[in-house]
Amino acid sequence: MPKTVKKENLPVKICPVCNRPFSWRKKWKNHWNDVKYCSEQCKRWKTKQA
Repeated sequence: MPKTVKKENLPVKICPVCNRPFSWRKKWKNHWNDVKYCSEQCKRWKTKQA
């Protein structure tokens, strides 16, 4: 049986730009602690707001 985790049980963070929750993704598994933004768009937008 494959090891799976239900989506409800994944870690969640709040994006500081759009204030929406976003869940852990497999591509972020090695640097989840460094992830701050939910998308590239929010990452770019944070520099425009400053």
